[in-house]
Amino acid sequence: MPYGRAFLPEIQGLVEERDFKGVRDVMEEFAPADAADILANLKPEDRAIVFRLLPAAQAADIFEYLDIESQQELLHGLGKEEVAAVLNEMAPDDRTAFLEELPGSVTRQIIDMLTPQERRVATQLLGYPEQSIGRRMTPDYITLHDSWTVAEVIEHLRKNGHDSETMNILYVVDERGRLVDDIRLREIILAPPDKRVSDIADYNFVTMHATDDQEEAVRMFERYDRVALPVVDSQGVLVGIVTVDDILDVATEEATEDIQKIGGVQALDDPYLETGFLRLVRKRVVWLCVLFLGQLLTTVAMGHFEEELQAALVLALFIPLIISSGGNSGSQAATLIIRALALGEIGLRDWWRIMRREVLMGLCLGAILGTIGFLRVVIAAQFGGTYGPHYMLIAATVSLSLVAIVLWGTLSGSMLPLVLRRLGLDPAVSSAPFVATLVDVTGLVIYFSVAVALLRGTLL
Repeated sequence: MPYGRAFLPEIQGLVEERDFKGVRDVMEEFAPADAADILANLKPEDRAIVFRLLPAAQAADIFEYLDIESQQELLHGLGKEEVAAVLNEMAPDDRTAFLEELPGSVTRQIIDMLTPQERRVATQLLGYPEQSIGRRMTPDYITLHDSWTVAEVIEHLRKNGHDSETMNILYVVDERGRLVDDIRLREIILAPPDKRVSDIADYNFVTMHATDDQEEAVRMFERYDRVALPVVDSQGVLVGIVTVDDILDVATEEATEDIQKIGGVQALDDPYLETGFLRLVRKRVVWLCVLFLGQLLTTVAMGHFEEELQAALVLALFIPLIISSGGNSGSQAATLIIRALALGEIGLRDWWRIMRREVLMGLCLGAILGTIGFLRVVIAAQFGGTYGPHYMLIAATVSLSLVAIVLWGTLSGSMLPLVLRRLGLDPAVSSAPFVATLVDVTGLVIYFSVAVALLRGTLL
């Protein structure tokens, strides 16, 4: 249980007793995340009372940790001036995330409540494309000039560092505001007071463009191991920074979306329990219908081999075994390739290496499963199994079919995500169920083709 929730009964009691000073004193002891958890579990009318008692800065910090639904509900219970105070104190990137979830008319009303400076920032951030890093950046950072001395930099930090999102990294700009370097704070602190910034800077830095996709930011943070990255416009002018806490949110959102798509569900916009029933039905039914229609092709395949099935009913015993093995191997391969693409471990240029690897993998895995299938039939036949005098041919049919189907499953599961990426589509939509359905249908064709080739003249 979260730490703050243990104090929930105490806070509810103070509210009922109208001991507002006590409420304020207790709430000031909690970290913003714990305080937000307490607020979320209070009754709506008590939540608004407690929130009003908090200082504006603390209220804004706590507001950022509430989910969107709780934020909207809380604002409905506050006056216009209180709403404006909270939103003006919020970090620009968190405020942008909140405004994105509101209807356009409500967003315009809220933007009008902001101070002129904050209104300009909000309008600028909302002007960037959705899913771009510009929506995630904050304009609260520290800039320096390379002609300054360390003593001047420290004095500048004392005067202007209070509102900065982070001071671990300081940004050096020229007279036009273009980024020329970033410097760690420790380098400034450890340098002599009379040393100039130009003597410390190495003019080697990494940037992102405001229009870059936020998934690219996740990869850059992982690659360069940074706590913050500068964001520049097309002219190289520094327009904001992105911090690691926002990128962790992006990573979680993107991973969740990919996992849902791999599971054959359209990505949910809200948490599971907050998604409406009918909306959840719509998100799930589309892929179920597509997969169901795909599975209908299995009946077509089985109908094509109806005579073979009637002549050797024993073949029907192995259909679930055969098609599930191919579907499982294809799902494995698709999941591995989709995740490797998402992490940047592989690219389209690696398709030939991937194909060679998966062909060998399919043959190896197929041989293992084929051997198990072969032994299963032979051993069962020795103990009175119902396979008849041609059990060795049946065992060979099952074994060779498994090798071919597992090989096909791994190959199709690994190549399909690459094909979708090449077409500009999301590889995650080649979900495990889709690959399994594809391999199920083709697996039946492979199985009966092998059976016809090996059993003709005996059972067939």
